[in-house]
Amino acid sequence: MSPAKRRTPLSRERIVAAAVAIADANGATGVTMRAVAARLGVEAMSLYNHVAGRDGILDGMVDAIFAEIELPAPGDPWRPAMRARARSAREALKGHRWAVGLMDSRANPGPATLTHHDAVLGNLRANGFSVVMAAHAVSLIDSYVYGFVLQEVSLPFDNESQLHDVAEGILAEGVAERFPYLAEIAMTHAMQPGYEYGDEFTFGLALILDALEPDES
Repeated sequence: MSPAKRRTPLSRERIVAAAVAIADANGATGVTMRAVAARLGVEAMSLYNHVAGRDGILDGMVDAIFAEIELPAPGDPWRPAMRARARSAREALKGHRWAVGLMDSRANPGPATLTHHDAVLGNLRANGFSVVMAAHAVSLIDSYVYGFVLQEVSLPFDNESQLHDVAEGILAEGVAERFPYLAEIAMTHAMQPGYEYGDEFTFGLALILDALEPDES
């Protein structure tokens, strides 16, 4: 059998997976029809049999990320469900750093995206949230998750050693005297053993969930 006949058939799923891999390596701007085709070993024009151009690929990429996020069931208690879903969303977005800028930007949401949002709203509604309050809750939680991840992936450190390098720069001679509160938080908080910036996520999420309450009996 010739290599051409043994080749895995082209599909929308393969195209989207290739695009996600390109974006993970080079950012979403690196996703072009030509780049995706090259990764798959096909001609760019052949992609149009499965996707509606680059926009179709971006739609599929966003849908693929939503498919990674843990979904609540209607009967789950809402606070643990929203906490688990927020943590899962953070992990998915951290794993695909390009995604946070695209998650809610697409005009043609796919089935995983629609299923995700419907499940989140369904859980809140089943737990006594009115339509309006459920909308408020989703907006608040998502704004926090997306905003935290955007800040987290932009930080100039990925590990404790790099964090200490940044903190030591703040504590350098002359700098600490000019910015005493930055020096204080660096020494008494960020440079303490076991410090993880991600712990700030848990603290903030708890505040948000504690402040929300169902408004229907």
